[in-house]
Amino acid sequence: MSRHWVAQAVAIIEADFNRSADTHLIPLGLPAFPGITMYFKDESSHPTGSLKHRLARSLFLYALCNGKLREGAPVIEASSGSTAVSEAYFARLLGLPFIAVMPATTSQAKIAQINFYGGQCHLVDDPQAIYSESARLAAELGGYFMDQFTYAERATDWRANNNIAESIYQQMSREAHPIPAWIVASPGTGGTLATIGRYVRYQRHATQVLAVDPQHSVFYDFYRDGDSAVTLARGSGIEGIGRPKVEASFVPSVLDAMLKVPDAWSLAAMHYLAERLGRRVGASSGTNLLGVLAAAERMQAAGQQGSIVTLLCDSGERYANTYYQEAWLENQGYALAPLQAQVAACAEQGAGLPAALSATWC
Repeated sequence: MSRHWVAQAVAIIEADFNRSADTHLIPLGLPAFPGITMYFKDESSHPTGSLKHRLARSLFLYALCNGKLREGAPVIEASSGSTAVSEAYFARLLGLPFIAVMPATTSQAKIAQINFYGGQCHLVDDPQAIYSESARLAAELGGYFMDQFTYAERATDWRANNNIAESIYQQMSREAHPIPAWIVASPGTGGTLATIGRYVRYQRHATQVLAVDPQHSVFYDFYRDGDSAVTLARGSGIEGIGRPKVEASFVPSVLDAMLKVPDAWSLAAMHYLAERLGRRVGASSGTNLLGVLAAAERMQAAGQQGSIVTLLCDSGERYANTYYQEAWLENQGYALAPLQAQVAACAEQGAGLPAALSATWC
């Protein structure tokens, strides 16, 4: 392996990082929770438009520094979502071929985004086969299977080096409540939550970490019951988060609590949050908002003031033809208006979260 090429590749990625200013932290006060300020870290402002830009950068650096990538050799990833888009971007920076192994049902919009950055899309009929097919392609082509679901939690330096947790605390340093009472996030691979949970403990902060899992995902069940073999026959209805099986990068021991959220409520909260911010956000941001409201209720009940930080994982423009299209929502059986009104009542009038959500806190 050429150490010179590796050194150049690392320098290219680090230069790209220097060109990209850190993502914004947006405060939002909700009338029902005086004395508690919510902050939304806008990860959609990354060059590739999502939180997964951080993960892709870390995965490439991890692979380079572990001697896994070679000049001209292809990079393969099992992903149909934002991770594949971001990895295609970094592969193009390094002049490496990139192949995303995806279910055949992946939307043309996602395929187009991957193609835009020079990636290829390899479609398989069985969604569960994306892992084995990625490994097969890597062996056949002499490439490297990036395997985000295994390496996400170890690829990021959780102690510092401008990981997302360090960034949050630096940006919060001049706020009225600089140490958040809660940081709320939803697991895709679990790597971001692992980084946040470890950093909080390493820095000895009092912050608690809440993970919010979508309806069709096993992370909550694993956290509650400890059964790592639990699986589901279908994938998550909220793109970017939730998994049908427990992934290696999900580390429940660094979490303080979890919340399970039905998909319809995630979408309703997404639409409410989009109205409050004046722009579209992704459905995982709606999931996160419900976690923020649940944490705020507990703080309020305890007479506690302070801050809560969560993530805007990606832009809602990616879902213009699905989550933001009335015909699509109707076809999926969603009637969001009453639920959105309840989210608004909770956030603005103190009506309280529905019992169906409160009951899933553990």
